[in-house]
Amino acid sequence: MTCTVPRRLLAALLAAVLVLPLASCGVKGSSGVEGRKVLKVGVKYDQPGIGLRVPDGSFQGFDVDVASYVARRLGADRVEFVGLTSNDREEFLAERKVDLVVASYSITPQRKTVVGFAGPYYVAHQDIMVREEEKGIRGPRDLRDRRLCKSEGSNSWKRVVEELGVRARLVDAGTYGECVQLLLDGELDAVTTDDLILAGFAMRQPDAFRMVNARFTDEKYGIGLHKDDIGGCEAVNRALTRMYQDGTAERLLTRWFAPTGLKTAATVPQFEGCD
Repeated sequence: MTCTVPRRLLAALLAAVLVLPLASCGVKGSSGVEGRKVLKVGVKYDQPGIGLRVPDGSFQGFDVDVASYVARRLGADRVEFVGLTSNDREEFLAERKVDLVVASYSITPQRKTVVGFAGPYYVAHQDIMVREEEKGIRGPRDLRDRRLCKSEGSNSWKRVVEELGVRARLVDAGTYGECVQLLLDGELDAVTTDDLILAGFAMRQPDAFRMVNARFTDEKYGIGLHKDDIGGCEAVNRALTRMYQDGTAERLLTRWFAPTGLKTAATVPQFEGCD
């Protein structure tokens, strides 16, 4: 028995089959970061040298410049920067308040369960900053029974207290800017976090603070993005590779951190891979 399908019905069915793949491709493309004309990027707003909101409302710093470079390589015409804290980063990505996060964002196994990471774009090292007159703290073991800042959303204090087992006296703060002010006011004995962050604060008040140059961890700074955007992650990695190859990374590191005497690496880091 032969069934005959009316021509009009056959044409409609063929049209539906052709449209569905195109529609699904369009949805996939619109959710990724590559090729978008406007990108919203989360950056820190209170970390000198990294990400700082200045009086005119704009942002400046190493992370800000890296974000601008990557956005251009992705094809964006405009970048809208959004200030955030360490505690905001996963939430802002999950709620799609931002497309990318470039905010001294260390790649960790726990964070990789909820966030996609490109990079790292730089490998920093955890260090300790104290007041200039402090001579008794030379490394993390010297933080025993000392007042140490616990910045909300950061893992740095955990590496001292939980991983190294040093029984420091933790003092809560919302941001590293608050930590540094508490240190200046004598309410803390030390602040520990990545050397790039500490160098930025130390550069603002070189006579007030001293970095001890302990350098006791590797902190892989990644660019956070939505976990399902594999293509975007790969595109960001290509942009970061180019940033090192064309000398931009070295120029930015020199611009923001050379005055502090901090030794920086101008070779492209080993990427984690997009998965």
